[in-house]
Amino acid sequence: MKLHMFRFVVLTLFIFGISACSTLPEELMSSNPDVQTNYSDWKMSVESSQELRLGGVIASVTNLKDKTRLEVVNLPIGLTGKPDIDQEPQGRFVAYVDGFADPVKFAEGRLITLLGNSDGKEAADVGDYHYEFPVMKAIGYHLWRIEERVLIHNDFGPATYSCRSFYCREITRGTQQGVVIQEVK
Repeated sequence: MKLHMFRFVVLTLFIFGISACSTLPEELMSSNPDVQTNYSDWKMSVESSQELRLGGVIASVTNLKDKTRLEVVNLPIGLTGKPDIDQEPQGRFVAYVDGFADPVKFAEGRLITLLGNSDGKEAADVGDYHYEFPVMKAIGYHLWRIEERVLIHNDFGPATYSCRSFYCREITRGTQQGVVIQEVK
């Protein structure tokens, strides 16, 4: 009986742990099961009406009279809606958000995922290049941040001197190397 209860508790905790890690933020959820998340597929059929969930890096922010124009460099998104910073950009798109969007909050280089509807195309310049942007009318968005952590590797490993009372000290011989790991949160 105890073994059965133990298995049930472990399974329940495992399911809650998995579901907590793999859900979309509430503002990116949709009742439509056919939400388009592939930029290339959307760009080929931009004139058709479809619901979209796309993400990437904010390239520019322009506040207009009653809405804000966001130019986004597209990055593929995962099941959690997070842009994949290890992938190459696939192109650019424009998203219009209702109302004022503070350019400090929506800073260039910030990661964003948007939920919205396809709204045709618009032409604009990227530097001197004339570019056809697919357009999205956003109904929800989520801003992400990149967290970095550094892992330090010792080539020869630490050695500990003998402890005297409460004081122990560690010495390191050889060189140290570090790796920076970036995660989208």
